[in-house]
Amino acid sequence: MYKDWKQTADNLAGLMQQVGKGVPDVAKQFAGLDRAVSVDGAVSCKQKELMALAIGIAIRCEGCIAFHAKAAVKYGATRDEILETIGLAIYMGGGPSYVYGAQALEAFDTFSQDA
Repeated sequence: MYKDWKQTADNLAGLMQQVGKGVPDVAKQFAGLDRAVSVDGAVSCKQKELMALAIGIAIRCEGCIAFHAKAAVKYGATRDEILETIGLAIYMGGGPSYVYGAQALEAFDTFSQDA
């Protein structure tokens, strides 16, 4: 295994809480933004998480991969959907997205084991 994705998500959540205590107004606004976009609308929550995962891969954000792979599982994404999402991210981000896409697949598989 490349990374312990569950531990990564847990560790980052704790670190982000520490930042939130230091800048509570920023954290509150970010949480509000999260709530505003995390509802089904014209685009479902699952589709939004797949998009967020693709962006996380393309911008090379391991924390984003951990959080959005976990959320993709929560919203019922399939492994095939994750693979197509990785394919799109590779198209948009080139070789580095290929490497981060492999990490995203491992993260998804890790979180799927508990679902």
